Amino acid sequence: MTETKTRTRPAAVTLTPNAEARVAALMAAAPEGAVGVKLSTPRRGCSGLAYSVDYVTEEQKFDEKIETPGGVLYIDGASVLYLIGSVMDWVEDDFAAGFVFENPNAKGACGCGESFTV
Repeated sequence: MTETKTRTRPAAVTLTPNAEARVAALMAAAPEGAVGVKLSTPRRGCSGLAYSVDYVTEEQKFDEKIETPGGVLYIDGASVLYLIGSVMDWVEDDFAAGFVFENPNAKGACGCGESFTV
């Protein structure tokens, strides 16, 4: 009898400890019924695609699910290909706070940093 070996597939996006802490903070303040937060790449901005993080109340069949210590991050199934290999961080300074993405698939970004192209 042959043994079948399965390989665990790496997550499409890696979260830094700061990003994991921010997901935990978001889930601690989540509206009733939220099961996690979802990262997607809707079409908008001058470069074509933008990053969006929103609460979700149910899992979608093709979403990627990443378990973090403080909650679940879902990645929109239609966005996974644009995000594979990305690192998601949470950055705060004196003027702004937000998720920042190091995305090896992005071929360009707009001057304000709000959108990107692949």
